[in-house]
Amino acid sequence: MKNVLVKISALAFTCILALTACNNSTKETTEQTAESTETPSISATPEAPKPIVSTEDKFYTIKTSAGDIKVRLYKECPMHQANFAKLVAEKFYDGVLFHRVIKGFMIQTGDPDSKKAEPGQQYGVGGPGYTIPAEILPNFYHKKGALAAARQGDEVNPYRESSGSQFYIVQGAIMPKEQLVQFGKPYSEAAIKDYATIGGTPQLDGDYTVFGETVSGIEVVDAIGNTLTNPGDRPKKDLKIISITEDVK
Repeated sequence: MKNVLVKISALAFTCILALTACNNSTKETTEQTAESTETPSISATPEAPKPIVSTEDKFYTIKTSAGDIKVRLYKECPMHQANFAKLVAEKFYDGVLFHRVIKGFMIQTGDPDSKKAEPGQQYGVGGPGYTIPAEILPNFYHKKGALAAARQGDEVNPYRESSGSQFYIVQGAIMPKEQLVQFGKPYSEAAIKDYATIGGTPQLDGDYTVFGETVSGIEVVDAIGNTLTNPGDRPKKDLKIISITEDVK
């Protein structure tokens, strides 16, 4: 637990490392973050899609080189749901790497630059050129399998806007109720139960938009999360999204 807390403590520093293409591998692997280092767009071109009010959750199959992950996108997060649908329709995610994987924490993807997959290259600064307004809701939290949007740190992103394309899926770790108090955050009874039984990353709650969850294929999330990585958290063996398709009823 002490090691995990040390790793979580320096989100902003990790952003600076990635932006300057720093290769100080010892530092990078000691800090856990779900952040995107994608440069935010103030007058974004192209623009983020307009949210489409949905009366239902949307389901997608993420086909990866390690297997399929099926996810549900919440109707309560219409801007993130609409943006994901737009990018899927454009095949934006086809071929992107899981460029940042931290065992017991999360698997991150969605950088279009990673389609090049240059050996030894760090990724995490690419995106569609816009950000998405935060949709941080208390009833959606970072339980194992949660799907959430990466973002830049508060020092450059005070409104906690989401990356236009980068997202992560929580692998997480078991955390009993008595350990949650250290984060100084309120947790619902449902969240307390989930963190104590299936695990998650409760330290991220309230700071990132959780806009979906895994409904099947959690073993694939674990397989990706447990893969060996190079300094900088890129898997030694490239793991990628082959395609994402909407599951139509």
